[in-house]
Amino acid sequence: MTSTEAATAGARSPRRGGSVTTDIALIATFAALIAVCAILPAISVGGLVPITLQTFAVLLSGAVLGARRGFLAVMLYLVVGAAGLPVFTGGAAGLAPFAGPSAGYLIAFPFAALLCGLIVERLPRRKIATSIPLIFVAGFASSLVFVHTLGPLGMSLLGGLTLRQAFLADLVFYPGDIIKNLLMALVATAVHRAFPALLPARR
Repeated sequence: MTSTEAATAGARSPRRGGSVTTDIALIATFAALIAVCAILPAISVGGLVPITLQTFAVLLSGAVLGARRGFLAVMLYLVVGAAGLPVFTGGAAGLAPFAGPSAGYLIAFPFAALLCGLIVERLPRRKIATSIPLIFVAGFASSLVFVHTLGPLGMSLLGGLTLRQAFLADLVFYPGDIIKNLLMALVATAVHRAFPALLPARR
């Protein structure tokens, strides 16, 4: 390696290290945000699963961080909760929530963040910071594909409901989901206006 190549490699390494450090910090921050939204007082709707702000934070992770980091943020949240920290709804912890009626929703969360991030990453970059409808569609579509399919399946398999009863019970979450995705889009566009280079570069 010539001296010029060595200098170039040395100049690049801090940026790579700094990028990894930033990624880890962002992933941890959004995992903590999901935990906070989960342990805030839930709204009981008389069913097996209450309404919480988790979905807002999960989809915000994907919309702000992109697919990979959003997915990892949600996975970190799930791993920390499974390890015993009381970060699930109602202060629950451990593996019990993964064997209860809300298990389908928990399993859906990282994939919803992943899909939301994939959609947002492919939007025209000049519109991401200003187009609330586009971000809303990305979040709500991701919720429909994963949260509102795996969630009811979990209620059916682990909550003693028929599939029809589970999907009907899930309908109560739709109005709140629309509101949460609108709020998510408002926050995500504001973050992207403040930090326009936050999403990963396109390849």
